[in-house]
Amino acid sequence: MLTTQRKQLLLARLLQDGQIVAKAFSEELGISEDTVRRDLRELAAEGRLQRVHGGALPASAAMGNLQAREQLAPDDKRALGRAGAALVLPGQVVILDGGTTSLQVVQHLPLDLRATVVTHSPAVAVALATHTQVEVLVLGGRLFRHSMVNVGASVVEAAGQLRADLYLMGVTGVHAEAGLTTGDFEEAAVKRALHQRAAETVVLASLDKLGTASPFSVAPLRELAALVVPAATPQALRKKLQAGGAKVEIAAG
Repeated sequence: MLTTQRKQLLLARLLQDGQIVAKAFSEELGISEDTVRRDLRELAAEGRLQRVHGGALPASAAMGNLQAREQLAPDDKRALGRAGAALVLPGQVVILDGGTTSLQVVQHLPLDLRATVVTHSPAVAVALATHTQVEVLVLGGRLFRHSMVNVGASVVEAAGQLRADLYLMGVTGVHAEAGLTTGDFEEAAVKRALHQRAAETVVLASLDKLGTASPFSVAPLRELAALVVPAATPQALRKKLQAGGAKVEIAAG
């Protein structure tokens, strides 16, 4: 079998099963594990999959640049934004992550809402400027341009002083086995720190993130108060995420 044929088969199997086990695949085709691992390395370098110990998981399309991510599933993100905004209650202290879905949350918050929003996203802070009754606290650090959020030790240290009611977390990967993941080491550390300081953490995840994984772990699915997904999420995928510990809720269209 040619290399291109093997790679096509690997990607088809990944789409079908949601994972690749290198040993099982090599035995099935009668080829060496080294050959399979080489194919996986090359596909990972192309951004087609995420390598893990013993095999691979689907890569997240949300690893692309901000401009590309803004074009992904706008209708789903509006629905997720409405769902997220509905969780924010007057008087609460809410941590709002960066990203395109978080900006949709801001757009759906009532203009007369009285609450405190903590964010490490300059874009989210600016978007909240018209919500004059919302106290906005911005956690400062090094600007990570991929997600347009502040990261680093100063953000983690500031997070330790918080006691929030709710954290609306953004991630690039949501997988039944790999849990919640993101593509940057420092960003993952910030998300973990914020998660630990919130009474409840909710993830609003568009379809491009579901069933995929990124390099750096944030938390297992079972630690979420809820995983909110679009109405178009396939039932089989929802069941896999529930089996992985997620409390799946559907965002109304």
